[in-house]
Amino acid sequence: MTRSPFLCLVGLLAACAALAPAAGEEAASVPAASADPLPAGTYRLDKYHASLIFRVDHLGFSYYVGRFSDFDAVLSLDPAEPSRARLDAVVRTDSLGLENPPEGFRDTLLGPEWLDAAGHPEMRFQSKRVVVSGPDTARIEGDFTFRGVTRPLTLEARFNGGYAGHPYDPNARIGFSARAVLKRSEYGMTIGLPEPPFNMGVGDAVEVLIEAEFTGPAWKGAPAPQRNNNR
Repeated sequence: MTRSPFLCLVGLLAACAALAPAAGEEAASVPAASADPLPAGTYRLDKYHASLIFRVDHLGFSYYVGRFSDFDAVLSLDPAEPSRARLDAVVRTDSLGLENPPEGFRDTLLGPEWLDAAGHPEMRFQSKRVVVSGPDTARIEGDFTFRGVTRPLTLEARFNGGYAGHPYDPNARIGFSARAVLKRSEYGMTIGLPEPPFNMGVGDAVEVLIEAEFTGPAWKGAPAPQRNNNR
């Protein structure tokens, strides 16, 4: 995954800070993030720091893993009232990525019996309700549209942290991990389902794993740009 310029810079500064200082000098330090409360507003997905992975049972022997690389999301959030948050996410079906697929296998999965990327180029999730389930967890209940079928789906989400801003990052930033499980048969994808009581086939349950960072409103307390006195 490509690292953002911000994280590359912070990593460089952290490495410099770890070096022993020269005689009479103080060690460099990484500036701290803002302690201001997270602002309310619109948070947009940072695609450089997001992943969308799925896995499904294969013959009962292992889980077959794939991912989608082209997706976007917008989160409307007031941290003081998290239950009123709204999430809208869209995934390009043809952005499917696989590990070492046999020749032609990806095209098969994009075909009409599986993902049907030509007929339904996008998948979409739209939240309807957020239920706070713990100090840093919530259930995001909404509608998921896949292969032209819309059904309820719940994301089990964990808030990993955030800040209102950083000297090297002029916007608010928050991070989440989320998990959901759906039955592909409910969306008309029945090919390869095992015949009970056997497991010879591809499982019905599909587990979805999401890692995502969002950037939000500009940091009101951001340091003012320094002027060049030589000009």
